[in-house]
Amino acid sequence: MKYYVVKYSGSFGFIKPWSAVRDASGGETYSQQFLTPSIIEGIRQKLEVTSILRHRLSYAGMDIQQEVVQAKAWTKKGKEYIKKRSILKRGIMLYPSLYLAFSHHEDALKATVQHICLCRNEDLLLPDASILEMSQDQFDQLDGYELRFEKNQNSFLVGYNRFKDNEEMIGYIEIVGNPIQKEQYEQL
Repeated sequence: MKYYVVKYSGSFGFIKPWSAVRDASGGETYSQQFLTPSIIEGIRQKLEVTSILRHRLSYAGMDIQQEVVQAKAWTKKGKEYIKKRSILKRGIMLYPSLYLAFSHHEDALKATVQHICLCRNEDLLLPDASILEMSQDQFDQLDGYELRFEKNQNSFLVGYNRFKDNEEMIGYIEIVGNPIQKEQYEQL
């Protein structure tokens, strides 16, 4: 089978793990290093393509960034109502690259003229204008992380799919080559 592949890249990105609330007792949450089925479905809907066959994600490193967040609820403090604030520390991916594989050239063509976001609106990834034609074997050789949406002895729960009545999302991580491409970005 021939894949039509579009490479997206950006300056930074953060994929919030579904377990972040439980994991962040120390106030630090690191970006998830793979895309779940619901994230892929959200990207598919945004691009208005028929399907995304595969994906592969790599990045240059992680950087801890502090962010001030404000609670949704109002709290009464004396005669005033305030919204409480807190500080979050997020491990942000630096210079992420994401390869998306499509089965139809028309879908890849649509993808080359649109940006995507990993999870947050500020995490813009922009497409390369060229479409890479690859076999499945060639795609399998790309460096990076990929959550394979299959159940086997290495599979684990990665969350609940909001597009499919909150059904469990199960998969296993495939790590190929050097997914942390630090050398590429040291010249910047």
